[in-house]
Amino acid sequence: MPHSIFLDSTYCPTDIQLTEALGENYRYWETLRDAALKSGKVETEGWHFGGKKFGWSYRISHKKRVLIYLLPRDGFFKVAFVFGEKAIEEVKKSTINPSLIKELMNAKKYAEGKGIRFSVSSKDETLDALEFLRVKLEF
Repeated sequence: MPHSIFLDSTYCPTDIQLTEALGENYRYWETLRDAALKSGKVETEGWHFGGKKFGWSYRISHKKRVLIYLLPRDGFFKVAFVFGEKAIEEVKKSTINPSLIKELMNAKKYAEGKGIRFSVSSKDETLDALEFLRVKLEF
């Protein structure tokens, strides 16, 4: 599984580097970032270095709870969410791609809930991510 393309801990990625790295898929990154920011629930946002193995990721949070993780790759990005039980029940009722719902249902449960991570490089994947974000913002 490819990890972040930004691996230098001493240098935080710039918007120019991100735009170049994601290419045409940068528009989907912007869509998700902007949707989170427009929710009115964001208190912090920014780059986080997860270590040599994982590199830089972008987190958007409400208080101490991360709403969405944006994980840059070469030509695309991944998005990640973590949900508690109530939110998972809402996800089951949503219009999200059934294979993603199944993946979430089969995920290992941790104290903070169940997580899902998937690639975003199309309009449909962006719509699924927006729906996951909607649920996250509600719960």
